[in-house]
Amino acid sequence: MATYAQPRSLRAAPAGRRLPALRHLGPNWYATVMGTSIVANAGAALPFAVPGLRPALTVVWGLSALLLGALLLVRAGHWAYHRDQAGAHLLDPAVAPFYGCLAMALLSVGGGTVTVGGDVIGLDAALTAGTVLWGAGTAVGLGAAVAVPYLMVVRHRVEPGSASPVWLLPVVAPMVSAALGPQIVPYLPEGQWRESMLLGCYAMFGLSLLATLLMMPLIFARLLQHGPLPLALTPTLFLVLGPLGQSTTAVNSLADVAPGATDAPYADALGAFAVVYGVPVMGFALLWLALAAAMVVRAARNGMPFTMTWWAFTFPVGTCVTGAAGLARHTGLDALGWLAAALYAALVVAWAVAGVRTARGLVSGALLAAPGAPRPTTVRTT
Repeated sequence: MATYAQPRSLRAAPAGRRLPALRHLGPNWYATVMGTSIVANAGAALPFAVPGLRPALTVVWGLSALLLGALLLVRAGHWAYHRDQAGAHLLDPAVAPFYGCLAMALLSVGGGTVTVGGDVIGLDAALTAGTVLWGAGTAVGLGAAVAVPYLMVVRHRVEPGSASPVWLLPVVAPMVSAALGPQIVPYLPEGQWRESMLLGCYAMFGLSLLATLLMMPLIFARLLQHGPLPLALTPTLFLVLGPLGQSTTAVNSLADVAPGATDAPYADALGAFAVVYGVPVMGFALLWLALAAAMVVRAARNGMPFTMTWWAFTFPVGTCVTGAAGLARHTGLDALGWLAAALYAALVVAWAVAGVRTARGLVSGALLAAPGAPRPTTVRTT
C-alpha cells in the first residue's frame, strides 16, 4: 500500500514549540483567581447590607470560577508541552513558592461557591463543590507547605539578602484552609466529625502561623540590611498582610462554629481567643499596610512598572477585610465594620486596576513573553 508523507504543518512539533504562548505562564497566574474570588468572598463577609451588592458578588464569583477552570487547563498544557520549563520553575527559588497560589485559588473559589454560588447553583450543589475544592486545595496546600521549603533547603541556592515576601505563599495556604473550613463544619454529623474538623482547622492555623513567624524576621531583616525591594517586586510587600488578615479571619470563623462542634468551656474560650488574638494582629496588619503603601508610593515615583506582582494588592487586602468583619461580628464595634468597608473599597479599586492592566498585557503579549535576560543558576548540584 502506498504511503504518503504527512504535510509539514501536520507533523508533531517538538515539545518546546507546541503552544509557545504557554511556555512562560507560571503558577503566579493563579493570583488572578485569588484576587478575583476574594472580591466576592470579602464582599459577602461585610457586616452590613449594600443594595445591589449581592448580584455583583455573584458575577465576580462566576468570573473567578471561569478563571480557575481556564488556568487549570492551560497550566496542564504547560506541564504537557513545556515540562522542561515547568521543572525549571520548581527549581527556581523565585518561582517555586507560587505553587502555593494553586492551593489558595482552589480554596478561595470553593469558599465563594458556598457563600455566594448557592444563589446560582443551589445550596446542595454549592456545598458539594465547595467541599471538593476545599479538600483539593487543602491537599495541595499542605503538600506545598512541605515541598517548597524542602526544595529551598536541599535544591535551591538562596543568596544572602534574597529573602522575599513571596516565601510566605506556600506556608500561608493552610491558613486559608483553616479560615474556610468552618463553612463545612455545620453540615458534618454532630460529635466526632465536627470536632475533628474544628481541631484540624486549628492545627492548620498553628502550622501556618508558626511557619510565618519563622519567615517574617528574615523578610524584615532583608529590608533593613539591604534596603527597599527592586521596583517590580515592591508590591509583594503586601503579601505579608495575607497571614495576618487570614489568621484573624480563621480564628473568628472557627469561633462562629465552635459552639456546635465542641463543649461549652472550650467554645467560650475559643470565642474569647478570636478577639484577644485578632485585635492585636489586625493592629499590626494596619501598621504593615501603611509601611507597604509608603514603599509602593516611593517605587511608583521611581517608575515602578506593571507586572503580575500587582495582584499582591488584592488577596492580602481582602483577608484583612474578612478579618476586620469577623472582629466586628464578635465585638459589635461599628468602627471595625467601617474599617472592613474602607479596606473593601481599596480592594475593589486594586482589583479593577490589576485586572485591566493584566488584560492589556495579555492582548499585547507582553505578559507571556520570555524574560529579557536568563536567570542565574539557582540550583545546587551537590
